[in-house]
This record gives sequence, C-alpha cells and structure tokens, in this order.
Amino acid sequence: MSKEQLIFLRKNKIYKVSILLTQILLFLIFIFLWQYLSDNNTINSFIMSNPFKIINTLKQLYINNNLFNHIFITLKECIISFILTNIISFIVAIIMLDNKFIAKVLEPYLIALNSLPKVALGPIIIIWIGANQKGIITMALLISLIVSIQNLYNAFVSTDKLKIKLLKTFNASKIDILLNVIIPYNKDNIYNTLKINLSMCLIGVIMGEFLTSKAGIGYLILYGSQVFNLSIVMSGIFILTIISIFLYLIINIIKKVF
Repeated sequence: MSKEQLIFLRKNKIYKVSILLTQILLFLIFIFLWQYLSDNNTINSFIMSNPFKIINTLKQLYINNNLFNHIFITLKECIISFILTNIISFIVAIIMLDNKFIAKVLEPYLIALNSLPKVALGPIIIIWIGANQKGIITMALLISLIVSIQNLYNAFVSTDKLKIKLLKTFNASKIDILLNVIIPYNKDNIYNTLKINLSMCLIGVIMGEFLTSKAGIGYLILYGSQVFNLSIVMSGIFILTIISIFLYLIINIIKKVF
C-alpha cells in the first residue's frame, strides 16, 4: 500500500471518528442542558421530566413491572409485522411487475388505502380480529404494507430496460431476470424500503398497543399519560429509541453482509 493510500485511509478514519464523537457530544450536551434547566426550574420537571427521573423510573419499572417483558412483547410484534410486511410486499410487487393488468387494477386501491387514516380502522380491527397481538400486528401491517408495495413496485419498474432485454435475447427465464437484474439493480432501494418498513411497523405496533394492548411499550406510554406521569412516558420513548437504533443496526449489518 502506497504512502498516499495510507494517508487517505487515515484521514477517512479520523473523519468517521470525528463524526461519531460529535454525535455523542451533542447528545451529552442535550442531556446536560435538560437536567440543568430542570434543576434550576427553568423548565417544569413535572411536565418535561428529566434524565435522573427517567433513570429512576426505568429502575422502578424493572423492579416492579417486568420492564423486559414489555420490551420483548413490543419487539416481538415489531419483528413479526416487519417480516410479514417484507414478504407480502415483495410478492405483490413482483406480481404487479409481471402483470401490468393487475398493476393497473390495484393502483387506485393502493393509493386510496395509503391515504386512509389507519387509526380509523382500529375499532374494526378490534371487532374483527380481537384486542390481542394479532390485532396489533394487523394494525402494523395496514400502516406499513401499502407503502412498502408502492416503494418496491416503483423501484422494480425503474429497472434498466436494456439489461432486461439483453437477458431475454438469451432466453433467460423470469426468475433469472429477477435474480440477476431486478434485485441487484434495486438493492439500495430494497435496503431503503427495509428501513422505512422498520419505522412504519414500529409506529403501527405502538398505535396498536395504544388501542388494544395490556402490555408493551405503547401500553406503558399510554398508562403514563393516563396517570399524568411524564417520566413513564419519557422512559417509554427512550426505550423505543433504543429499540429503533438496535433494529437499524441489524439492517445495516445485513446490508454489509449481502
């Protein structure tokens, strides 16, 4: 390796480390200011809470209310809905890509369903499916599925037509074209769709837990708001942030592997 390459790699490493340190510093400054303003009564700690209260609340939730059970339930619902969303949306997008007639028929319905406020369907979900985990997962699917189908279909349609024609001239099958052209060409779009699906599924799960659940992070946040305990609400939001970061890291690892 040449001297210039070593210098470049070193500068690139320093640049990445500086970004990480700056991100950590900004977070620490935010936490310090939040606690400082709360201690000096500049902000109302009863309404805004503060980092120390959140830490103490997490300890109490761990001791008294089985905190990890709530986390496990929300994580389980999110992962199940995330897997189902990706499988179903991928299959539907491929079918629409292969059959233009079906794509034209489904297009207005997808647009209409996407614009429909999914919360309005909450009572129907409770009546049809029940106030249980199935209802929560269904809510998450309703929120994430339509967006995922549209994103994947639009990505697949934009695939380079010349490459597809080239494979067809060699009598390539539809599976060959899918595996060797469409998916590799849209790998970045697929990863971006995975990230969107993750956030949408998590939103759907929390909304479902607001409506029907008796456990989970969404339930904790709802309970905290009902008893006007903002520390529980903030603790729930903090846990959701950690869960989101954890799941995003997993997707990034998958991206690097493949």
